[in-house]
Amino acid sequence: MNEERRSTPEKQELEKKREELALLEAELIQRELDLASLRAELTDFERRYLRIVGVLYAELDEIEAQIAEAQARRRPSDSKAQEQAARARAQAQESSETTRAIAEPKPRPTESLKKLFREVAKRIHPDLATNDADRARRQKLMAEANAAYENGDEAKLRSILEEWESSPETVEGEGVGPELIRVIRKIAQIQRRLSEIDTEIRQLSASDPCQLRAKANEAEDQGRDLLKEMASQVGHQITDAKRRLATATGENPAA
Repeated sequence: MNEERRSTPEKQELEKKREELALLEAELIQRELDLASLRAELTDFERRYLRIVGVLYAELDEIEAQIAEAQARRRPSDSKAQEQAARARAQAQESSETTRAIAEPKPRPTESLKKLFREVAKRIHPDLATNDADRARRQKLMAEANAAYENGDEAKLRSILEEWESSPETVEGEGVGPELIRVIRKIAQIQRRLSEIDTEIRQLSASDPCQLRAKANEAEDQGRDLLKEMASQVGHQITDAKRRLATATGENPAA
């Protein structure tokens, strides 16, 4: 009873805001994980696409460039043929550079990695900052944490967490008034970030790679491999293009 008498309206409001903040922080950490996971999954899918289908499109583009160049050599005064050959060569070069950038697939995030990422985000998220300098530092560390998560680097995530926990900036000030203001500002910051995350997830979900990934997942549920089917179709196009190239260069097409 005495404790209730000593509890001021400011303290009661602070307690309410802290409870609200705790719920928002938990939601923010999960949404950040959702976003990081979606990015990682899309990156992995794009690599698979390039390895299975993209390399064949690069081969097809190279053959089409050779066909256009052969036709341009036969019509040296035809400006349209020269332009078409230049465009085809540029497309082949771009496809080649893209496929050369293919890296080995990164490991899927483990449960321990996800748990560690949540803990890091819980401590250092930029939307928990109380001033510009604090926000800049948190943003830098959060970017490093996102990269470590995508690379499956638990050691790096632990290093980031340890660096933050030993930092003097983590010590909070005292006083109901200032603390209430900090909490209210943190709530507003988190709400803004949640809105940004939702927007980015919607944009990623509507992107071509994500749409293709969804179709591939649907095909997999039906016992089909969509990327291999696409690769087969491009393979037929390559066979046809090779015949056209043989005709354009005056060679005897293979039977």
